[in-house]
Amino acid sequence: MNEQQAKKRIEELRASLTHHATLYYVYDAPEISDYEYDALYRELGDLEKAYPQFDSPTSPTRRVGGAVLDKFDKVTHRVRLDSLADVFSHEELSDFLSDVAEQLGEEPAYSVEPKIDGLSVSLIYENGRFVRGATRGDGTVGEDVTENLRTVMSIPLVLPEPLPYLCVRGEVYMPKSVFAKLNEEREEEGQPLFANPRNAAAGSLRQLDSRITASRHLDIFVFNYQEGDLYMDGHAPKTHTETLDRLHALGFRVLPHRSCLTGTDAILSYVSELGEKRPTFAFDMDGAVVKIDSLATRRTLGEGTNTPKWAVAYKYPPEQQVTQLLDVEIAVGRTGVLTPTACLAPVRLAGSTVSRATLHNIDFIREKDVRIGDYVVVQKAGDIIPEIVSVCRDKRTGGEQIYEMPAVCPSCGQPVSRDADGEGAAVRCENPSCPAQRTRAIIHFASKDAMDIDGLGPQIVELLVREGLVRDVADLYTLTAEQIAGLERMGEKSAANLITAIEKSKQAGLERLLFALGIRQVGAVAGEALAARFGNMEGCLSADAETFASVADIGSITAENLITYFAREDVRLLIDRLAAAGVQMEAVSALPQDDRFAGKTFVLTGTLPTMTRDEASAKIKAAGGKTSGSVSKKTDYVLAGEEAGSKLTRARELGVPVIDEETFLKMLE
Repeated sequence: MNEQQAKKRIEELRASLTHHATLYYVYDAPEISDYEYDALYRELGDLEKAYPQFDSPTSPTRRVGGAVLDKFDKVTHRVRLDSLADVFSHEELSDFLSDVAEQLGEEPAYSVEPKIDGLSVSLIYENGRFVRGATRGDGTVGEDVTENLRTVMSIPLVLPEPLPYLCVRGEVYMPKSVFAKLNEEREEEGQPLFANPRNAAAGSLRQLDSRITASRHLDIFVFNYQEGDLYMDGHAPKTHTETLDRLHALGFRVLPHRSCLTGTDAILSYVSELGEKRPTFAFDMDGAVVKIDSLATRRTLGEGTNTPKWAVAYKYPPEQQVTQLLDVEIAVGRTGVLTPTACLAPVRLAGSTVSRATLHNIDFIREKDVRIGDYVVVQKAGDIIPEIVSVCRDKRTGGEQIYEMPAVCPSCGQPVSRDADGEGAAVRCENPSCPAQRTRAIIHFASKDAMDIDGLGPQIVELLVREGLVRDVADLYTLTAEQIAGLERMGEKSAANLITAIEKSKQAGLERLLFALGIRQVGAVAGEALAARFGNMEGCLSADAETFASVADIGSITAENLITYFAREDVRLLIDRLAAAGVQMEAVSALPQDDRFAGKTFVLTGTLPTMTRDEASAKIKAAGGKTSGSVSKKTDYVLAGEEAGSKLTRARELGVPVIDEETFLKMLE
């Protein structure tokens, strides 16, 4: 095959693969088998390697990823990517529809469609080729994630028509089935689980290594035409529905399950219908979007300060189901607290099968009057954590059993007692040698906000304990790569990585160590305060209760907990062993390095481009400033990143200065 023949064949293969990928991923109408597609793909890959002069960024082979970036560049959107105003009841939605009808003098037609729970992006095409994709960011400035978006199979890299310029908006999401498989794999590897598909999609799209994004199998629905020359070939849509039909013809995967309706009753009925069908969809949705179909009418109503006047997002209440409580199991936490968990007859809820729900403590059980055998109403708090809402007392038969907390620890068999120190309902095992407590203590010690030992998840900890390699946290620092490599599902590379992570944790500092030790009521903030006050572990060991209580964020009860903890002989021995292993016993940021942010309060929201919010908070504190979880008139700055939410809106309402990471870093210079 000569060069010209190769070029011709490469172009034929690219066109064929693009055609078949569109049929498969956009139209769900494949014409060839996966085997035949893979054969064409391999042939193209081989030819591109043999003839690199014909490389193209729009080739189907570029969808596997490969570019590794240092950071994401900023992108200023030519047309602002606005968010929608939310309504939370049929009454609020009816009021919106009435207000619009009053302004227009008639009831317009609305497009009612699912609100996909994902990450909003813009896609830009020039001369029919995909040239840039960006996240929404704050609506005005986003991040360039072009390389990662190329890996999304349902995004066309080349349009069937060479339109001079086109910008569309879509929602990148992770299908439920992909999310379930990803979390299953992460659990097997001992990695932290993603909370929900949206978080997983956001994290996957913002990977600096596009190969990781490609492995996550993201998808997209295009839901809006933003800007561009869509009309060069004579197509001039007058409605949103016509626009989506036109975009679908161009090869975009557009929103499914949408309907064009007029009249409040019809709209409310369809919103309810979408809500009932949520569990059957392959994607997560957290609401329904109701927007005027006519583009001319949209222009008549115009835009508000932060949201358009022609659309709202109806947010569904948490989905609820009725199931039976079959039993109650007890888990023993790292501080000895016995936590009851409801074992339920499996029920499909908010996209997943639920068979367990938290019961919190004995007071919660008594307040709800929950009994074994009861039929209960369950929902997912925040669409994530299953919880019992109420008991169906009308379904009782008289055979239900009132539940009582056990008198002895189910792990070690020692007597348990109810707290008398202000924590109220906690029932606790006081045995420091309790096996369950030891395992939970090691899991906590290795967690991200503690010593941050990457790869040492719950399953690996349980395996180490079960094999007798680890009895307490100090034993972690005596492990060898050979010992770890010999464990089930662990190889030489995994063992080496884990040993490296354990070694790195030695430099975490006193702040994290105090939190990692699991002292009752000593969280991450208290650990920082203690480290700032005493500077090293010796100072903590020699302090009295009055001195502890004088530290900011440390109350009298916590002070007594510290005295009790440090007085234990086994604790003193543990600390000595950690020190001997090389674990740092000094504070790494005990005092502010300067006072440039003295008296200033920051609120952080969204995802920052190059640092975590914890890292930004540390820089603020090092400069003498403070951070807060809520925006008020006393807030000095809101540091906002990608997908900033209600805190950003609140800051604008109050006139609080909003800064991005670049401005923040300049303030630190």
